[in-house]
Amino acid sequence: MEGVEHRTIKVNGINMHVAEKGQGPVVLFLHGFPELWYSWRHQIQTLASLGYRAVAPDLRGFGDTDAPADSSSYTCFHVVGDLMALLDAVAGDQEKVFVVGHDWGAIMAWYLCLFRPERVKALVNLSVQFFPRNPQMKIVESMKAVYGDDYYICRFQEPGEIEAEFAQIGTARVIREFLTLRHPGPLFLPKGKLFGHPPDAPITLPSWLSEDDVNYYVSKFEKKGFTGGINYYRNLDRNWELLAPWTGAQVKVPVKFIVGDQDLVYNSLGAQDFIHKGEFKKYVPNLEVVVMEGVAHFNNQEKADEISEHIHDFIKKFE
Repeated sequence: MEGVEHRTIKVNGINMHVAEKGQGPVVLFLHGFPELWYSWRHQIQTLASLGYRAVAPDLRGFGDTDAPADSSSYTCFHVVGDLMALLDAVAGDQEKVFVVGHDWGAIMAWYLCLFRPERVKALVNLSVQFFPRNPQMKIVESMKAVYGDDYYICRFQEPGEIEAEFAQIGTARVIREFLTLRHPGPLFLPKGKLFGHPPDAPITLPSWLSEDDVNYYVSKFEKKGFTGGINYYRNLDRNWELLAPWTGAQVKVPVKFIVGDQDLVYNSLGAQDFIHKGEFKKYVPNLEVVVMEGVAHFNNQEKADEISEHIHDFIKKFE
């Protein structure tokens, strides 16, 4: 990609690959699963052209960043620890930075703002709302109670199991299935059926996703595998245990939250009630919410220009 610089930075005991472009206030972009820094390719160019320094790492376990073998090395504290060290390296002269997250990147951005709010000017989070800790029930247990064993997050829990099933249909098929998913409801991955169609059924790419884009993701996941990314899901209950001191805590930085009305997250686990009936605002008091009509989960790629505009319109208020 034109003008994007790549480097590897030692952070928190691992080597982290980072893509960067531009000069000015730092905007830290955090990707989700199954993704990479590349998910922000459009926003990197736009924000750099508007006078910002776009910084987009491959998170721990993804792409060209190290993937520790121990699944317990993927808690929110490990990942936020990586990000704090990254900020010290790339934005040491800036007391605060802007943060933009999507999917698991959004979850880690919530935690970053919860743990170290003094380092964040403002946050733009996509797709995944803040999940306040319920002290009465662990996360995976509660998901299983609502959706059963075939719910994708429940299927991700057993080490090696879903990876073996992904290997049977191939990395390219897995990436295509996830990135083209447009189901406004919970995702189920039944054993032996996974995404619900035959593995040789053709998948038509949407206009916003090219063969070259898919090939880039596939090349990196072929090399790294899916385990690092799936380990984030395997730490949901461990995070629940570790986060006990933050039960009831608020995220007090200014936040703009953007979600598509066709997003699977927006259409599961009571998300719409939480977002629109006052609970979200209770935990994130300085909050704006944008719902994009006809847009699914990967909104930063599907509606790249609109998302870039939303980001810029929000963060420019806090320069």
